[in-house]
Amino acid sequence: MVSRISSIQNIYQFLWKWRGFPYLSLLFWVLPLLLFNSEQQSLMAHDEGLYALRSRRMVDSGDWINPWDNPHHKTPGYYWLVASAFRLFGISEISARLPSIILGVISILLIYEIGKILLSPKIAWLAGVILSVEFLWLQYCRLGTPDIPYIFLVLLAIFALLQAERQSKISYIWGSVFGLCLTLGFLLRSFMILVPFSALFPYLIIEHHRHKHLKNPMIYLGAIVGLIPTLIWVYLSWLHYGEQSWQELFNFAARLSSTERYGNGIGYYLWNVPIKSFPWSLFAIFGSFLVIKSPVKDYKLILVGTPLIILSELTLFSTRLSHYSLSIYPFIALLAAVGLSKLIEIYNLKINDKLKNNKNKNHQFKSSKISRKNQKSLFPLILLDIPALNTKTLNTKTLGSKKYSSKYYQLIKILPQALSYIFGLLGGILFLASIVVFIWINGDIRNYATLALILGTGWLILPLVWIGRCYYGKKLFSANYWLAAWLVPVWLTLVVAGSIGLLGDYNTDFKNFIQQPSIAQVLANNSVNFLQVGGKTGVLINFYTSLPGRQVTTTAELEDYSYTWIKGNKINNLSQNFRVIGSIKKYKLIQVLPQDK
Repeated sequence: MVSRISSIQNIYQFLWKWRGFPYLSLLFWVLPLLLFNSEQQSLMAHDEGLYALRSRRMVDSGDWINPWDNPHHKTPGYYWLVASAFRLFGISEISARLPSIILGVISILLIYEIGKILLSPKIAWLAGVILSVEFLWLQYCRLGTPDIPYIFLVLLAIFALLQAERQSKISYIWGSVFGLCLTLGFLLRSFMILVPFSALFPYLIIEHHRHKHLKNPMIYLGAIVGLIPTLIWVYLSWLHYGEQSWQELFNFAARLSSTERYGNGIGYYLWNVPIKSFPWSLFAIFGSFLVIKSPVKDYKLILVGTPLIILSELTLFSTRLSHYSLSIYPFIALLAAVGLSKLIEIYNLKINDKLKNNKNKNHQFKSSKISRKNQKSLFPLILLDIPALNTKTLNTKTLGSKKYSSKYYQLIKILPQALSYIFGLLGGILFLASIVVFIWINGDIRNYATLALILGTGWLILPLVWIGRCYYGKKLFSANYWLAAWLVPVWLTLVVAGSIGLLGDYNTDFKNFIQQPSIAQVLANNSVNFLQVGGKTGVLINFYTSLPGRQVTTTAELEDYSYTWIKGNKINNLSQNFRVIGSIKKYKLIQVLPQDK
């Protein structure tokens, strides 16, 4: 029996040392966030519906270059991705979102690899976990928009630069990957790709004496090769539309840079980004301070400089929307991992301080000897089984050699305790609010109350873990429990949000409407025309109409027995007889009847 246990332990140690294990643990963590859905899914109008509709037009028309009536204002790279998914898996919401889901998962693995180089494997793993549960990031990983695919190219480009610096013998290969990412990013996201790539210039220029990237000829060759598909598309569009084909790209960028939307002023991102990445933005601020204070300067321009430059560029850009800031979120995850790891180190030191003063010597605690038994009992770390984060967690090369003043140490020493109590109080408020909703209020708000109940109950654990370990010496409450009290409630909340449709079913009323037997039968078996159909509902109508007919401008163009989507206030202009099949918001589905009916 002893030999069998020993052999099992040897196998376990081998698996832990296996490089692929962090990947598996990250996949166990992120896949439920992306794949747990309600039975019904519906597209988000406006943007997601537009991208899906345009990609479908490519598939329906067979024209993947110029399926538009007028010159288009965006490069077609993302449309090609979604259209390819439609061809392979059929036209559906899942197919439209598949590129974002796949590249979102790969981006999590990329942030882990980048974090290993910049920081340490454990902090890198924590960064991947945090990025997965940043709300805005997760939401767009589940949406059919180009934001996540283009950020994937940005992360791949950063990874290529770091690898070129580390592996000088094959720096040419990694340099070509960087160049490809730059110009393929333009094909995917037009001029928007210049925002994150220009933010890398300080690193490329100031640190050039060390990495010599700008002297790598393969960067420029890779950029030229990656530009070829865009040049071909521009040329074919020019043959079709003339000079307007490429002028429209510049005109669209100029309109965005000169028009403020929704009253989002110059301070928009200063509050929007922290809220959409809460609570990790708090840890990221602390992590930024730690990185800036670090004596090693090699990668500060990437870790702190790049997100600050992106934030400045987006702030100066007149059109300010929350998803434009998504390229900052991977850096928030890296910095938050640094901050949270340091807080765990303080947590362990605080425990040592408390227990050294305890008269009961049997309760002394050593952070470096947390038992495997306690680690394995932690969910979801039961699947991950990561070692306890301790004073060795932070990379000594970047963060471990700084000597802090006693005043500064006394200030940060209370942070874990203060955060535990503050978020415990916040958790209590969420818990009580959810109970009030369940008792006295009915309706859809109960779905949000469910999420508040899960998150609030989880955060209530934070002060209990702190008190149990620091004041009562309960060895069970290791640093892993405190870490899990931050991560698991957010993870469970987001998984449940996806499962009940709050992440994925954005237009429930419209989807229910087109699934009615009378409506579904018409849409499945008949070509349906469109009479001045527009707006967000119009986007959904166009996409979910299985057999789209003609776009007509007058009622005189409608034929007898034809089916048509028409705006409700236009229906009085019809000179023909008609019957209403169904109504949704401002639109009606009608059938035109002969005059004698």
